[in-house]
Amino acid sequence: MPTQLRKLIKSRSTAFNRQGGRCFYCNYPMWRGALEPFAQLHGMTLGQARQFQCTAEHLLARQDGGKDGSDNIVAACRACNQRRHKRKKAPEPDAYKALVQKRVACGKWHPGRAKIIATQVTLMETLN
Repeated sequence: MPTQLRKLIKSRSTAFNRQGGRCFYCNYPMWRGALEPFAQLHGMTLGQARQFQCTAEHLLARQDGGKDGSDNIVAACRACNQRRHKRKKAPEPDAYKALVQKRVACGKWHPGRAKIIATQVTLMETLN
């Protein structure tokens, strides 16, 4: 495995742990490793659960001089990461996070899945 890829994987793992397994943008839980247990826990199909796979998100893109270090990498779910970069010009991370949080508050970010996850997360936090 190339050194750059190892560094990126380590930075993603560090960010995932630092963020408590939650997406930097939408704050929903993410998974890494096995998809099936996450899908089962949250009552999702495998296709729906894939949206919540942990990815490494560069705050400053590599093409703009960003590095693979932990100070430039956050953990973001696949949906948030892809949606940010599908835009004509990717918004700055803080502006995008504000947009996502606004859409989450209105129930318009992960439609259908968001309510299930939010309910289960609240239940888990209550039990702890």
